[in-house]
Amino acid sequence: MAVQLTFPDGSVRDFADGITGAEVAAGIGPRLAKAAVAVRWNGELFDLGRPIPGDGPLEVITDSTEEGRHVLRHSAAHVMAQAVLDLYPGSTFAIGPPITDGFYYDFDIGRPFHPEDLERIEVRMAEIIAEDQPFVREVLDKEEALEVFADQPFKTEIIEGVDESEGAGGSEVSIYRNLDFVDLCRGPHVPSTKRLKAVKLMRSAGAYWRGDEHNPQLQRIYGTAWESQKDLEAYLHRLEEAEKRDHRKLGQELELYSFPPELGSGLAVWHPKGGLLRKLIEDYSRRTHLAFEYEIVASPHVAKADLWNTSGHLDFYAEGMYPGMVLDETTEYRMKPMNCPFHILIFGSRGRSYRELPLRLYELGTVYRYERSGVVHGLLRARGFTQDDSHIFARESQIGDELQNLLDFTLMVLRDFGFEEFEADLSTRPDKYVGQPELWDKAEAALEEALVKAELPFEVAEGEGAFYGPKIDVHVRDAIGRRWQLSTLQVDFAQPENFDLVYATDANTRERPVMIHRALMGSIERFVGILVEHYAGAFPGWLAPVQATIVPVADRHNDYAYSVRDRCAEAGLRVEVDDHDDTVGEKIRRAITHKHPAVLVVGDKDVEGHSVGLRLRGDDHERRGVPIGEAVDELAALCAPPR
Repeated sequence: MAVQLTFPDGSVRDFADGITGAEVAAGIGPRLAKAAVAVRWNGELFDLGRPIPGDGPLEVITDSTEEGRHVLRHSAAHVMAQAVLDLYPGSTFAIGPPITDGFYYDFDIGRPFHPEDLERIEVRMAEIIAEDQPFVREVLDKEEALEVFADQPFKTEIIEGVDESEGAGGSEVSIYRNLDFVDLCRGPHVPSTKRLKAVKLMRSAGAYWRGDEHNPQLQRIYGTAWESQKDLEAYLHRLEEAEKRDHRKLGQELELYSFPPELGSGLAVWHPKGGLLRKLIEDYSRRTHLAFEYEIVASPHVAKADLWNTSGHLDFYAEGMYPGMVLDETTEYRMKPMNCPFHILIFGSRGRSYRELPLRLYELGTVYRYERSGVVHGLLRARGFTQDDSHIFARESQIGDELQNLLDFTLMVLRDFGFEEFEADLSTRPDKYVGQPELWDKAEAALEEALVKAELPFEVAEGEGAFYGPKIDVHVRDAIGRRWQLSTLQVDFAQPENFDLVYATDANTRERPVMIHRALMGSIERFVGILVEHYAGAFPGWLAPVQATIVPVADRHNDYAYSVRDRCAEAGLRVEVDDHDDTVGEKIRRAITHKHPAVLVVGDKDVEGHSVGLRLRGDDHERRGVPIGEAVDELAALCAPPR
């Protein structure tokens, strides 16, 4: 007997029955064998030591890929759990998944972990890794698994939740052993602990079991693992850089916004410079949408609960909504978590003709979502925020072209703000959804076709769509390589059905429009937070709240400094005069610290010659005696908006 395997390059090869992934990789070449950590057969990830079940497509997963690092980190989490259980007898452990750039595991040792605990655990992990312990997979039925984990209540709860109605294998669970240590896990894992070349523990924190504050609080240890020490050190350097760029810290230093505790978690106030930055972004958004044939609308912050019943939000999104307010004695109102039902009402306010489609409605609409306090994070995960929200109503035949135009529009805007690297996720039908399956299939096909035509790299996120439609999420890479999800495009066949939307066709019949939800920046707040971290607060000239600081050398130069300010203002530049009683050096340092794009220094010779000293951000020297007109023109060009 032989198995026939198809490789990613299209080649097909026959192998002996029972061959393992490790043997396949070794047969291809020693370099691949050394880098391999798992294989994917017929879409399923396998340990290298598992026999390949039969014919099908096979891909070798290497340690330098994201999936390969996922396997490394998953294995490192097991090693960490083994170390904790070794060092703290009687401790219990819960779950330990790989996450972006790392892994974590939750424990109960009867107290919080301290820094010296993490040092001890790291030492024990190094010993386990050096012992080259193999990861051995076994499959047990539920009763056997419950016996193995009888002293581990969190594992027992997971096993008891296994759904036996799933058919063959539904009552079975897989475990992995490292000598005497055993963990409940689907895998895959690296062949042995010695494959873990670079592991480091980062920090510990409290975490509720299953994320529910009504459950026991556990202690979570975060770590990271990479394919080499060099890659680990590069990651730690990125973390240091990310800490310097933290938008919460920079927001305060640059006087953009703050998070007063009196407001409550997840809510910000915008200071004058931050308010101006926000206005610049919103003004760009409005004029760009108008230029691309969108129509501006507005909607209230609250609505009757019946509206959210019709849209389905109270059935599918209630946990993310604030509690209702009973007004008019009996009528319940809800703060809006979404803008879409209001735009639907605008479409349905009168009869619509096919000639009006596609109809593109756009709003900078503020919404409110109840995020758990543990996930709130500055501007990046807030409870009140403003979306650059659009809803497009189109004929089914227009969807392909409209999605293509939307993707082109999205990438154009993101490039205007300085992003150049893009990726996408295509999220498909979840288990809990509304609408007909065949309509979901049509929507998913249209989204995939648009991504292919746009030549945008994407991955399919099975089951990750919203309850009312599949979606595309566009991700960007920032200046230090971090991946941020920004724009969302979502096809929706369900809401037009929920609200009985129709339009008159050219044959004078009635048909339902298709609806596309689109938030380009995600939210203004989150977009600002990402921009602050991307640019480390040193915004490009057109976005800088203050584009230039004018520094008079002495008090006698103040009048001339203000005349230069007026000349700059006439050219549309945002400038300020620093006439504090400080030295010139202190004033220049202040402007540099506040990351202003330019500093204009004026002294006696400048007053006489109608000139300035000009220092641009990033320059180590000042150009003296620049004619004022020339300096203003140069700054205007530097600070010109993209469109």
